[in-house]
Amino acid sequence: MTPERRLEEHLARWLGQWPPPAAGITVVGEPRRLAPGWDGRLHPVLGVARPGGDGVLSVPPPHVAAVTREYGRPAGAAIPELVGFPGRGWFTALFRWSAKPAELPDTGVWVPADGDGVPAWLRPFGGEVLVARDPDTGEHLAGVGVKRHDEHGHELAVVTEPQARGRGLARTLVAQAARRVLDEGAVPTYLHDPGNHASAATADSAGFPDLGWTAFGLTEARE
Repeated sequence: MTPERRLEEHLARWLGQWPPPAAGITVVGEPRRLAPGWDGRLHPVLGVARPGGDGVLSVPPPHVAAVTREYGRPAGAAIPELVGFPGRGWFTALFRWSAKPAELPDTGVWVPADGDGVPAWLRPFGGEVLVARDPDTGEHLAGVGVKRHDEHGHELAVVTEPQARGRGLARTLVAQAARRVLDEGAVPTYLHDPGNHASAATADSAGFPDLGWTAFGLTEARE
């Protein structure tokens, strides 16, 4: 299966429908919005749009009609309350994916997410996470977690410790993780805020071009 086909299968599974059946944003009801996601939490509203603006917004089935009437107003301001999550906000992100990660050297090691010395932010990803450590001190420098949304699509998240920034670790780790995702039969995806220029540079360098795709929905729950 090609990466492009994997992407289609992932979006169909993740959102409940793909490709978009009509021009513009189609709101669809998907029971998965009421089930725990990759992190064991609810992700009640998710959407993806391809270049040109056609896309799918996935919401809990009981709220399709109300969200369809509301969607299109600035930043989806009323949608969190409409679907029963008034404490959450609305996000818009660039949605990137890679069919050919950059040929960069491996700089990380895959370790269990619950292993010794793994930083707290990586533990919720479960499975194995990719970490880079200082070869002399063993100090954690950077890491990649994998959001395993379904068997066809795995989203990468990377964080570099402040003292290790500027070394190119993020891009090499993302490319390394993306190669593993492809080897496992899924497509690697990468989301970031449009104004996050550091994340954009990492994505570009790792082989995740900006093709004009966007993602949007409710922000994640806060502890």
